[in-house]
Amino acid sequence: MPVLKKGSSGPDVMNLQSTLKQLGFDPIGIDGEFGSGTEAAVIAFQNSKGLVADGIVGPNTAAALQASVAVVGVGGTTGGGSVGVGTTTVSVTVNAVKKIFPDTNVSNIETNLPFVMQALASAGLADRLMILMALATIRVETGNFTPLSEFESRFNTPPGGPPFSKYDHRADLGNQGPPDGKNFRGRGFIQLTGRSNYAVHGAKIGLGNQLVTNPALANDPDIAGKLLASFLKAHESAIRAALAQNDLAKARKLVNGGTHGLPTFIQAFKIGKTVIT
Repeated sequence: MPVLKKGSSGPDVMNLQSTLKQLGFDPIGIDGEFGSGTEAAVIAFQNSKGLVADGIVGPNTAAALQASVAVVGVGGTTGGGSVGVGTTTVSVTVNAVKKIFPDTNVSNIETNLPFVMQALASAGLADRLMILMALATIRVETGNFTPLSEFESRFNTPPGGPPFSKYDHRADLGNQGPPDGKNFRGRGFIQLTGRSNYAVHGAKIGLGNQLVTNPALANDPDIAGKLLASFLKAHESAIRAALAQNDLAKARKLVNGGTHGLPTFIQAFKIGKTVIT
């Protein structure tokens, strides 16, 4: 989403004004023109959240707006809200996502859903099918809707061997030997794995080489959301084609490379279709 400030205009501003109005901060009109009334409403919202009250809707303010709208759906008694400012009209509430993640603490969803939705919207992936793809992927890869690091297992670590050493020489991941396996193990919402993926997608989301030099950044919620969106965007055409054919196994394989977690992915996707409209 572009930064919005006084003088901005267009559909993004109109949706911002609608969101502010919904949250009780009247922009004095919903006309798509970012004037003094909208600026005052943004400043009032920022003050209410302890943000820098500059009247500019940048990434932090946008995420806070999304979090506030997402909470509208908790408990299912106040109706759904649209998560996103000027980017999607798909209703994605915390309450709906909780049904996809039945064993997850709702606070994890409240905290991290805005980052995911903002990233999907910025990547042009905030339509229903790609939102479902993202959420079902998170359901398999992290389970609890928090970005996390891959655990040691027989798939990545030999018996008695160094952790993640099975990845060390994986040329398909761009790894160059120890300690690349450990350094570039799966992280984030999508379990991004391998030196090449860290380099490519780190650069795509504007981090330059920072993700290679500091791989732990992939677990920052904002960065993790952007990496998820970047990876899905890179495979968007093939994923959309698979989803159009209702071939969930193929869609999952495009992300994971195999069938790991496929039953959970299919279950989450199908539940999502019933609660996200």
